[in-house]
Amino acid sequence: MSKTALITGASGGIGYELAKVHAEKGINLVLVARNKNKLEELRSEIETDKKVWVYTVTKDLSLPGSPQEVYDELKTKSIAIDYLINNAGIGDYGLFAESDWNKQEQMINLNVTALAHFTRLFLPDMICRGGGRIMNVASTASFQPGPTMSVYFATKAFVLSFSEAINQELRDIGITVTALCPGSTHSGFQAAAADAERGLFAGNKFSSAREVAEYGYNAMIKGKAVAIHGFKNSFLVNSIRFAPRSLILKLTRKIQTKKYKAVSNQ
Repeated sequence: MSKTALITGASGGIGYELAKVHAEKGINLVLVARNKNKLEELRSEIETDKKVWVYTVTKDLSLPGSPQEVYDELKTKSIAIDYLINNAGIGDYGLFAESDWNKQEQMINLNVTALAHFTRLFLPDMICRGGGRIMNVASTASFQPGPTMSVYFATKAFVLSFSEAINQELRDIGITVTALCPGSTHSGFQAAAADAERGLFAGNKFSSAREVAEYGYNAMIKGKAVAIHGFKNSFLVNSIRFAPRSLILKLTRKIQTKKYKAVSNQ
């Protein structure tokens, strides 16, 4: 019997590629995002090329109650979710004291609250069926504080910590939770965070969204708890553990400040 994956933030970037990777594996899809036109374009593309069905839900997941609305809609359609992919997320650069609070709150609602709420809604159904997979898209930013992106880094730290804890709770009942931690990636997030190969990063080789999606899918199927994409990213993340936290914070501030200034001067 075919399985079904729910993917949030599916209209672009990593989410878009995750949808295509799952479809190639013969997995039916529920795609959730704000952009109805892009969702419908993706649905048409996948259903034309692959032998799977695609159900789309247009929803702004930063709004309170939106995960419940998605869950209730799928219940009325008798659509059960085997793989839950919490991919939707946004970011922003800038000093926190000068930030737009509405944008920071939206980021917390989407990156943290919606992710946790979706997990709480769909997890009991997986437990009742005795199986399932959850992938929460975190980041290499999950492993240290991030001056000039303080809220974004903090939300991703939540995703990592939350995912590892829930994965441990579920380890004996056939359900796994994977925290996917990509580094710099060519994706929609870069544009949203004003980091699309500009200034300091012009010419840098980022991973493609497709590479990250394939890696994330395989890690999820294997039940890997923490999946850091790329050898260099894995090396840097693991090196952090052996350096004084104060030093890591200073280095991160220096890197992020250069990044912020490069973007601000465009």
